[in-house]
Amino acid sequence: MEPLASKLRPRTLDEVLGQTHLIGEGKLLTSMVKSGTLMNMIFYGPPGIGKTTVARLLADLTDRKFISLNASTDSLKDVKNALDELNMFMGVHGLVLYIDELHLMNRRNQQVLLDYMESGRVVLVGSTTENPHFAVFKALVSRAIVVEFKPLESADILKGLHRAMDFYREEAGLDEVKISQTSLNFITSLANGDLRKALNNLELVLLSKAKTNARVVEVEEEDVERILQKKIINFDLDGDAHYDLLSAFQKSIRGSDENAALLYLAMLLKGGDLISVNRRLLVIAAEDIGLANPQAISIVKACTDAALVLGLPEARIPLAQAVILLATSPKSNSVITAVDAAMHAVDTTPVLELPLHLRDGHYAGAKALVRMQAYVYPHGHKNNYVKQVYMPKGLEKMKFYRSGSNKYEEATRLYWKKIKDEETSGES
Repeated sequence: MEPLASKLRPRTLDEVLGQTHLIGEGKLLTSMVKSGTLMNMIFYGPPGIGKTTVARLLADLTDRKFISLNASTDSLKDVKNALDELNMFMGVHGLVLYIDELHLMNRRNQQVLLDYMESGRVVLVGSTTENPHFAVFKALVSRAIVVEFKPLESADILKGLHRAMDFYREEAGLDEVKISQTSLNFITSLANGDLRKALNNLELVLLSKAKTNARVVEVEEEDVERILQKKIINFDLDGDAHYDLLSAFQKSIRGSDENAALLYLAMLLKGGDLISVNRRLLVIAAEDIGLANPQAISIVKACTDAALVLGLPEARIPLAQAVILLATSPKSNSVITAVDAAMHAVDTTPVLELPLHLRDGHYAGAKALVRMQAYVYPHGHKNNYVKQVYMPKGLEKMKFYRSGSNKYEEATRLYWKKIKDEETSGES
């Protein structure tokens, strides 16, 4: 039986959920289809968000034959056979060769593709869940456009689930399919941006409740728990309960209570909410820890990247590492305070005129302009510092950044105080 996710594959770009940065009037993929010209591309993003579907659509909508290979299972012989039979399979305007899991293709196989890419006989569309700049042969990356696909938002997943329920109802000849919004939210949260996973889970639940000659399929929350073997936490994806939990999570880390933070992390993960947790941890690293532990954001980024690669349940381990690191780190909000003060100054100052000596002096004719003043190059001076005006007129005495009372920021403050005091005393 064909899976529901396969039956619901979009037939036009407009039916593709999410990826609004790529699809729509004037956007990259829509423009390619309108012009009928496809470039070699590498689709980069997590699984289940439409990379294969979009590649197939691009071929169909530009009258090209579509051939799909998988780098994890197809051999060099399979690649060569597909390419050597181009004339037999060529569509009206050529051929799209789609290679899934491109990062798993060895370098020799990737090398084979180069000649065909350069000849123009084939449009290569590779797909990878790994960063192609690190995981794919550099010569291949340099001949292709890297197109990043983003995880689907909860609203996109929910839209896909409602579309699937309508399709299932019509296909099965039912009068109604009943399932609570809480259950749909839960299925959405378990998917972590993977529409295919959400549709598979929905189909599993619906099939478990299907009865011969029944005109209505009614799914209870306990049915979802039983079939998916997960306990539903009242998880309102777009409501107060969800944001209350995220708020408690951040405030516990900010308050240096690692135990409370771990509890709220567990609650979020039990609800399947991996994406919101990742985003919030990165915000916390910059907003609440900031320069008190400058390395924290790099470590947290590594932890959240690892969580996305691992998926649940293993994702809980690097995320817990990030939570404990942040909760036990010294705290400083000097970064967010400084940038917000600068944003306020921009909003409330009518005219911000750049100092003349800071303006670009490299373009042709700049030196001939009388208004250009001498810029003093700091690296030609002691400690790579020289006193000069950098602020626009009227804001010379404005200070946005005020260092926090922690080891790193205090050391930095004293370092610059010493240098600037020496510069000032040298002038007198």
